Amino acid sequence: MMNRVILVGRLVADPDLRYTPAGIPVANFRIAVDRPFKNAAGERDTDFFNVVAWRGSAEFAANYLGKGRLVGIDGRLQLRQWETPEGQKRSTVDVVAEQVQALDRARNGEGGEEDMPPTGDEENQ
Repeated sequence: MMNRVILVGRLVADPDLRYTPAGIPVANFRIAVDRPFKNAAGERDTDFFNVVAWRGSAEFAANYLGKGRLVGIDGRLQLRQWETPEGQKRSTVDVVAEQVQALDRARNGEGGEEDMPPTGDEENQ
């Protein structure tokens, strides 16, 4: 079986870095990905994806990426399901990043290419 996704898009907001009780870094962020074709109105539609990065990839995203940055994500899709306190069933699909890569240069104040490690591609959870 295969579960693989590769996306190129721009961060909608700065990554949110947190740590599990065991001290493992995890970053959550959203990316906007333009569709490769135009709609009937002649405009490009955009899809938004939730991304979860663990360990080295999480720290890389939090330390070197910010809103508007162009990123490449290599990972897998994961379905999360839960029930609200009112008893409603909810679900969402997240992209679990195995590799996060910056695809553009940092703007002023966002750190420079010379300070940036190659990628955040350490083992993920």
